[in-house]
Order: sequence, then structure tokens, then C-alpha cells
Amino acid sequence: MRARRLVAVAATAALGLASLAACGKSSPDVAAYVGDTRYSVARVDGIYDDAQTRYAAAVNAQAARAGATPSPEQLKARVDRQDIVNLLVSIELGKRVAAEKQLTVPDEVTPEQLAQPLQMPPDAEYAQLWGEWLDIYNTLAEKLPPAELSDASVMAVYEAIAETGAIQSGLTVAEVRQAFGSGDFVRQGTAVSAALQAEAEQAGVSINPAYRPVGVPSAVNGGQGPVFYSLPYIDESGPVTDISTPEAPATAAANA
Repeated sequence: MRARRLVAVAATAALGLASLAACGKSSPDVAAYVGDTRYSVARVDGIYDDAQTRYAAAVNAQAARAGATPSPEQLKARVDRQDIVNLLVSIELGKRVAAEKQLTVPDEVTPEQLAQPLQMPPDAEYAQLWGEWLDIYNTLAEKLPPAELSDASVMAVYEAIAETGAIQSGLTVAEVRQAFGSGDFVRQGTAVSAALQAEAEQAGVSINPAYRPVGVPSAVNGGQGPVFYSLPYIDESGPVTDISTPEAPATAAANA
């Protein structure tokens, strides 16, 4: 696998999705519906618990070899349940987009390759989901026509990265554009996000309010390696609008 494919996942707009009740799907035990596919809260909890358990075991083993005792905070992986829902929903939508466009998704990114940048043992399902998603994302990013580069999309990407501390906050649009160069990763990311939004509208997506808004999992190559993040919800002034419920009028999209 070429190294660039690991970090090719660029910034993408989050999907503001309809509530469960609005679409007649209101089971509190379900985290998300994508068409006939459902992801239970128990499934999300299971992936989360597995990630935390495996991460803690790896940290303890490493500390034991060094004769050290890790603190409780050091034993906690930097992953939450929202990250997991983001992956599950994006993977399902991405598979549907690839199938409709007759795109072949290669199996290239492995959990072992992600272990270091994710700081997650490769046998954790969370790492495996990221590998699956990166393969889907890279395929869509390469095959979909890139979107127009707008100030809104550039700044949405920048602000999300800045929240991770990987880039200085408070920059102007001009400064961000200069830092991002051609902005190809923003163009690709916005195109993928728009495709997922369209597929979500077509398939019928409902998200438990506890896990809204759903963000498209994203990464960008930083000075010390990939920076993983997800954009927050972007309203009609951003690259992607929210997905209207059947009872509400559609919101006009301002494509980036």
C-alpha cells in the first residue's frame, strides 16, 4: 500500500441527520438506522468497550516492561461512542455509493498500519472499522469529481483541525488558503461528503439524538503524522446541509 493512501482521507462536512422519532423509528436501543440496516446501542457500546479494554491491556503490558505503573487517565483510549457511530454510518453509506457507481473498493489499509497513528491495537474492532472506512473513502475521493473550493469549505476544514490542536487557531481565510495550498484534500472531502448526504437522503437515515450530528471520519497529514478528526454539523451556509425529515421542507444546500 502506498503511504499516501493512509492519510488521503481529507476533511469532509458532517451529516446532520433526521431524528429517530421524525422518521417513525424511535427505538431507544438503536443508535442509527441506514435504510433497513440498524446499529444497536449495544453494538456501539461493545465496540467502545473492546477498544478501551484492548488499549488498556496494551498500555499495561508496555508499562510492565518498563517497570512503570500507568495512571487511570493513561489507560483510557482517545475514542468515544460518537466516533464509532460516525464510522458505522459512513461505512454503510460509502458502500452504497460505491455499489451504485460500480466502484471496486480494494482492501489496502490494514489495522496494523493504523495501530501507530490511531494509538489503537490492531485487533480492536475500532481499528478494523477505520481500515475499512479508509479504503472506501480513498476510492470515492479518487473517483468522484472534486468539488469547488469555497471559503466555507476551507474554513470548516480548518476549524475542525484547529480543535485538535494540530494547527494554529485564529487564522484568516487568506492565511488558511495559503496553508492549505491547492486544497485538493478539501475538494475531495467535500465531494465525498456530498455523495454520502445524497445517499443518506435516498436510503433513509435516522440517528438517535444521543449520537447527532453524525460526522464524516476524516484525517489529514500533519507534521507528526495523520491527524484524525470529524467536522461538526454544518448548516445551510456550509458545504453540506442537514437532511430534512419527511415532515419538514427540504433545506436548500449551498455546495462547497
